[in-house]
Amino acid sequence: MKNITVLFENDQCMVLNKPAGLAVQGGEGVGTSLDSLLSAEYSPRPLLVHRLDKDTSGVILVAKTKEAAALFAGIFARPVSVTFSVQKQYLAVCAGRPTPESGTIETDLEIRGAARKAKTSYRRINGVSHLSDFSLLELELGTGRMHQIRRHLASIGHPILGDDKYGDFALNKRLRKERGLKRLLLHASRLVIPEGLCGFTLDVSAPLPEYFGAFLEGS
Repeated sequence: MKNITVLFENDQCMVLNKPAGLAVQGGEGVGTSLDSLLSAEYSPRPLLVHRLDKDTSGVILVAKTKEAAALFAGIFARPVSVTFSVQKQYLAVCAGRPTPESGTIETDLEIRGAARKAKTSYRRINGVSHLSDFSLLELELGTGRMHQIRRHLASIGHPILGDDKYGDFALNKRLRKERGLKRLLLHASRLVIPEGLCGFTLDVSAPLPEYFGAFLEGS
């Protein structure tokens, strides 16, 4: 599959580095999707067990069998606890500097007309001195609501750069002109599943896409 790197593989699953701009699943108005590419490349087709937004790059796991799909779907559906749970980590560049520099956002999100609990933890990563007006954040999901990170950061006044749905549209337009920003700066950077949940320890990271790194480097 062109532009899709296999980061990990065993007899139960594959972990892929999904590029931004590729929908995970087909639907109305969707031409090519990760699901359709998997179907064309593999027999039997690997099965989706969780999702990433079309515009989000990074780590996504697919199951090789129906039994493995049921196992991993159950794992991803488990409430996040202090121990023995999945860790889904992300990197994002947002507008401004969140205060405090680390914390948890627990604002409920409306999903299909109902308010659902949602939890996102964040930590500002220092050492990127030229990002004076922006922040590089490391984030971890406590729940998996639709567009959760994007909506939560926008709700506290620090939208992700390049977000064309919840973001600062004037800022995005200026950054397209001045810095060549064309994509959402949100990346699923790491997935960790403890051995006790799936029979083996899974700890996989995906490198930042080139456009993300170029923005951080100021080019």
